[in-house]
Amino acid sequence: MTIRKLQSHEPYPMDLLLLADPEEQAVQSYIQRSACYVKELQGETVGVYALLPTRPKTVELINVAVNENWQGKGIGKELIGHSVRTAKELGYCAMEVGTGNSSIGQLYLYQKCGFRMVGIDIGYFTRHYKEPIFENGLQCTDMVRLRLDV
Repeated sequence: MTIRKLQSHEPYPMDLLLLADPEEQAVQSYIQRSACYVKELQGETVGVYALLPTRPKTVELINVAVNENWQGKGIGKELIGHSVRTAKELGYCAMEVGTGNSSIGQLYLYQKCGFRMVGIDIGYFTRHYKEPIFENGLQCTDMVRLRLDV
């Protein structure tokens, strides 16, 4: 059971990254500017997250994803906890994350991990994504922004 930083010569786990962000062009636009971390179990990459510096002393947690076969086993919470510790070790003071209004499970998890809602970007997903996204029977239209002091 390891969470480690992906090395620059290693390919990104695009199959996992696309679970959290279904538009590959969007993923490509930020992943190369980010530090990517993977969780491995039994020789398989089962989880991923990335940290993207946004402002001085602030980093954004982007693209937290867990392989569908491993969901519901605490891996997402473990990845978030690791990301918070990593951000603190790197000298950041705040971590932000954005998720969809329809991402009920993710909203619950981020708040359970100490994040607080700080804003809503109305219409974000309808402005930036070509295809509509649906989760939990709702269209994902707005981005809910959350923040945690680290």
